[in-house]
Amino acid sequence: MIVGLKNIFTETGTISLFTARFFKEIFIPPFQINEFLRQCYAIGNKSLPLVSITAFIMGLVLTIQSRPTMAKFGAETWLPSMVSLSLIREIAPVITALICAGKVASGIGAELGSMKVTEQIDAMEVSAVNPYKYLVVTRILATTLMVPILVLYADCIGIFGGYIGYNIHGSTSMYRYFSDVFEHLEFMDVLPAVIKTFFFGFFIGMIGCYKGFNASNGTASVGIAANSAVVSASLSIFIIDMLAVQITDFFF
Repeated sequence: MIVGLKNIFTETGTISLFTARFFKEIFIPPFQINEFLRQCYAIGNKSLPLVSITAFIMGLVLTIQSRPTMAKFGAETWLPSMVSLSLIREIAPVITALICAGKVASGIGAELGSMKVTEQIDAMEVSAVNPYKYLVVTRILATTLMVPILVLYADCIGIFGGYIGYNIHGSTSMYRYFSDVFEHLEFMDVLPAVIKTFFFGFFIGMIGCYKGFNASNGTASVGIAANSAVVSASLSIFIIDMLAVQITDFFF
């Protein structure tokens, strides 16, 4: 038990120093703009098809499953606003972040882990290139920026999926459906949900980079880094979401 506690405190201290170094390096030139843009494209473009399909299915299934219950209470007209609020406030941000945790965090962990094992990171240091700034800072900034964009995109696709689901057993125009959606949607429904996605993206990138950058020697450590990055990033998403809900409920 003592050894386990020691490992926990050691891991906490190491990742804290790793995070502190990020906030230090981010303000020190040179800035790797080209690598940052390349990572943004890779993260956003490669995640787009999976996010699109998942968001559409979420909106479709949520509408179909909720319709009978809403109809029992004579509140079927509230279905568009209920689905959109559920998607925007909670479902789309969390599910999209989990998709990114599974796809992006594991990819970053495996990529940096393989570079660590094959001593490519050491070669960059010998070549007078700062591997932390080039590999870590760019990826963390990219995930911090792209996850909120993917979430907003998932909101739109999910609401459209809700429109398709609504018209399976009913009939309404797209104008009427989206009018009902925006009539009950307020700015404070969107703002807290968007803010927490920046934290989702930051921790996805940070954990993926940390696990890969600190992989031990041996090819087996690459798989371990990728797997632990997914598990840790997913857990951090749930913790952040729990804290965000409490803070939002307290202030708003």
